[in-house]
Amino acid sequence: MENESVANILQIVKATLLGIACSLFLTVVFAIVLTIGNFSDKLILPVNTCLKAVSIFVGCALGVRGEKGWIKGLIVGLLFVCLSGLLYSLIGGDFSVSWLVLVEVLFGAVAGTLSGIFAVNIRGN
Repeated sequence: MENESVANILQIVKATLLGIACSLFLTVVFAIVLTIGNFSDKLILPVNTCLKAVSIFVGCALGVRGEKGWIKGLIVGLLFVCLSGLLYSLIGGDFSVSWLVLVEVLFGAVAGTLSGIFAVNIRGN
């Protein structure tokens, strides 16, 4: 039982870190595209939201397996939102809290739950 708990925690940590790494990579690519191209600022929020969902999905797809994928994915989504929010606040030098933080947390929870379900059912053990 203890080994199973440790394995589950390691899966969650691995999936979260993979998601954050994916997010950093995709954000840099998007920033380069924005610099090169002439795009509207209205494009930033929806693309960033999609990048977060893709990053959570990639993290779960590569890191979560076994049983209870929805719980593992939920935790990954919540950790991802908290850690990436903190990371991007540190990078940007601005840490502000608003009602959008709640939306981000709910979005991360839903994206993580769905990604965890997908990961354990498609990828398996």
